[in-house]
Amino acid sequence: MGLCLKLSAVVGISAALFALYMSGPTFSVESLKGARILVTGASTGIGEQIAYHLAKTGAQIVITARRGNVLEQVVEKCLALGAQKAMYIPADMSVASDPEKVVRFAVEQLGGLDYLILNHIGPSPFAFWDGDVEHTRWLMQVNFLSYVQMAWKAIPTLEGSKGSIIVVSSMLGRMCSPFVGPYSATKFALNGFFGTMQHELAMKKSNVTVSICTLGLIDTDSAMEKVRGYTNMTAYPASDAALQIIKAGVTRQSEIFYPWFTYYLLNVKDWFPYLSDTVIRGFYSYEAQT
Repeated sequence: MGLCLKLSAVVGISAALFALYMSGPTFSVESLKGARILVTGASTGIGEQIAYHLAKTGAQIVITARRGNVLEQVVEKCLALGAQKAMYIPADMSVASDPEKVVRFAVEQLGGLDYLILNHIGPSPFAFWDGDVEHTRWLMQVNFLSYVQMAWKAIPTLEGSKGSIIVVSSMLGRMCSPFVGPYSATKFALNGFFGTMQHELAMKKSNVTVSICTLGLIDTDSAMEKVRGYTNMTAYPASDAALQIIKAGVTRQSEIFYPWFTYYLLNVKDWFPYLSDTVIRGFYSYEAQT
């Protein structure tokens, strides 16, 4: 197949799918009033912004992260913004018992769950991989296995409420890139596992849906601190990303992409791998790592 024909096919298929995506169910803010929602990784960044968006709708929120003192401040702001309820529970997702403890706390405090938003990540260096298998194993527990634990624990109560699991993933779970080996591995694992869960829940005619949110570079403090000096890629607003994540769960979409053109970049990667790999490497500075 010639290059022009390939490109035409990619553009045509992408345009059709995007039109279908845009014609999907509409987002209703009112539907979130009183909704019972657990948000992880909510002390800063995208998770914090998700909590504030939900608070403005009058939702009932439980948030979690490692630092209780920071979570307390987020809860206070959520209540000021209009949340019906806002509570927090500190947790360390590298501790095997904590993920299920958090779900149990949320269900007990809220009387059930309507949405489970899985957003937390552990810190990982932005560097060439140095062979640290233990860190990779630790990060897999935090970024992947804890998601699986929480989803499985929450499914029974979500079945009763026709609820949704929203999984925050990344382009780096679909497209390999330098300096992020352990992190990328955890995101690939998320996409594989929860993509499979989507099929299995549908085959069981479950009331629960799974939305996978594929994000590009977002302007959180932690992300910007890592990539500064290493790449000239544009970062996009955490508040906008948070709103798209919420919309994905409310409208029960199987997958969303933010920013929107992320979808097309992934298609280009699949159709033109050599060109894409060359372009990807061009976005990063090798000298910054030496």
